[in-house]
Amino acid sequence: MFRKKQAKSIEVTKLSSLIADNVHIVGDVVFSGGLRVDGRIEGNVINNGGAHGLLVLSDKGSITGEVRVYDAVVNGSISGDLEVEHFLELQAKAKVAGNIRYHQLQMECGATITGRIERLGENGVGEHDKPEDAKVVEIGSSQHAAGMR
Repeated sequence: MFRKKQAKSIEVTKLSSLIADNVHIVGDVVFSGGLRVDGRIEGNVINNGGAHGLLVLSDKGSITGEVRVYDAVVNGSISGDLEVEHFLELQAKAKVAGNIRYHQLQMECGATITGRIERLGENGVGEHDKPEDAKVVEIGSSQHAAGMR
């Protein structure tokens, strides 16, 4: 009689890999499935092409480099651009210093972004690539507020 509306959210994926809080990786990390990061990565983190992988970055974790994934839950820090093909959740302790491109976004109070935020269109193309439909937001600290558009 009544249909339950399906929520748009992260697909449940088994976290098959862990970078523990006592691990520091220098170099790129390419993964499929799920990856939880409690440690530090200095390099790019990339979801293997075609795989619907999930990146979970805990409040103890940090990534310095570009991040390209299908789904992401971020509660740690990222210094670099972040592109999420499907669903991005920025939790309260998330700190992103770089540009963010996403399809769907959930952001908790307390998360901070220094950079541009751009919603990806249905075909994966950034909406700012179509000037008439531009939906780009620049977010930075309050000391940079004067320079925001």
